[in-house]
Amino acid sequence: MALQPRVRFAPAPTGTLHVGGARTALFNYLFAHHNNGKLVLRSEDTDAARSSLESERVIQDDLRWLGLTWDEGSDVGGPFAPYRQTERLDRYALAAARLLEIEVAYPCYCTPEELEADRHQSEARGIAPRYSGKCRTLTSAQRSDLEVQGRKPALRFRMPQRDIYVEDLIRGSVHFPAETIGDFVILKSDKLPAYNFAAVVDDSDMQITHVIRADEHLPNTPRQVVLYEALELPLPLFAHVSMILAPDHHKLSKRHGATSLAEYRAAGFLPEALLNYLVLLGWSPGDDREFFTLEELAQVFSLERASKSAAVFDETKLRWFNAHYLRAKPLSERAELFAQWAAEDPQLRTLPELSDARWREVMATALSDHVEVLKDVPVELHRLLQQDVTLDANAKGALADPQAQALLRELASVSKNGADSAAFTSLASKEGLKSLGERFGLKGRSLFRPLRLAITGSEHGIELPLLLQLLGRERVARRLESSLGALGK
Repeated sequence: MALQPRVRFAPAPTGTLHVGGARTALFNYLFAHHNNGKLVLRSEDTDAARSSLESERVIQDDLRWLGLTWDEGSDVGGPFAPYRQTERLDRYALAAARLLEIEVAYPCYCTPEELEADRHQSEARGIAPRYSGKCRTLTSAQRSDLEVQGRKPALRFRMPQRDIYVEDLIRGSVHFPAETIGDFVILKSDKLPAYNFAAVVDDSDMQITHVIRADEHLPNTPRQVVLYEALELPLPLFAHVSMILAPDHHKLSKRHGATSLAEYRAAGFLPEALLNYLVLLGWSPGDDREFFTLEELAQVFSLERASKSAAVFDETKLRWFNAHYLRAKPLSERAELFAQWAAEDPQLRTLPELSDARWREVMATALSDHVEVLKDVPVELHRLLQQDVTLDANAKGALADPQAQALLRELASVSKNGADSAAFTSLASKEGLKSLGERFGLKGRSLFRPLRLAITGSEHGIELPLLLQLLGRERVARRLESSLGALGK
């Protein structure tokens, strides 16, 4: 590219960052890094009732948690500061004055009630609502009369009555017929800028070369194009990425479950798994590869491989990605993560074993195939450590064999012997259990089945040596005594 690309991510700080916004931020980040460009983080905070500095900080924290950084923004500064729209009102006023001067903008005194009535009339006639233009031809005297009544005007842009064509880097040429767009507000009656107007002024001032955003903004683009033209500003290139849909192919929303990064973070998803999954929603590397680091993505990313089709957000697939990334972590790191999440549970927090590095690694090894997100850790650990073992009729039948019962009594005896914990540790291994089985003429299924049933009440679960090490000597002793008692032995 001849010029250094400059892109921006411009969320409204009215809440937390959702997955759609996170993917837009990711695409902008990857485009900038692939092309040695710059990423601007701008705060579109003109919704005074809902915007807050706290929300702005939360969004920044969410982006950093994902591993995304930016070159310019309200928190890091930059050559085109300020980066909050509420701190740029003089720029919008200056641009609005220019549009008034060349008579492509005019004051509009319509009340919200009048506009709503017009909208209902259009819908009743089966036509798309658009502004009627009733304030276009007001005389100076008429405007004065309306202002005497206390009406505060908004400022509208005169939409040229011609077709608009937008050349989109993802969607190609998009046609907007002349009759589909009416005159639109650029400054509200409180003098705050409307979205389309502020975006044009900001993108121009900040020398944005590429506008990469969700395709729900595509209908805004013709309005922005005519503003660029009226202000005699160079147009950026536009790229509208596909929507993210829920599995029912409706727009992703709260009714489909979690939608914000904060919720996924609280559920124990890893940032690298979420990033990897998000990038594959609406973009393809061109081969069958699925797993990428952020650096690898920056090397291969291009808008040419972005899809026009909507992407479906599948949490089952996301959980699969997350489980992959969890299991790929070094055992020591995984063990620390699992221990941290176990300690979030008040009942597990006091487990003395959590301070034992060796036990933490045993726990992580035992749970890894059963944990998809870190929030599963305390659930699985509770299930494994619960004290009660219930033997159903089938289990009691399987434990009726005298040799199996003798085996259980021997293991119970070793487990109860607190003075010789080394004997239990030696026994709680694959080799130790095999050796024990040989003494009673048991091996394979006939060895491991009665042990598992007596200790868990179930025929299936994690490897028995791991389970014994995880439960520890005292729990194993209690469970074997309980099961032998239930057998009357």
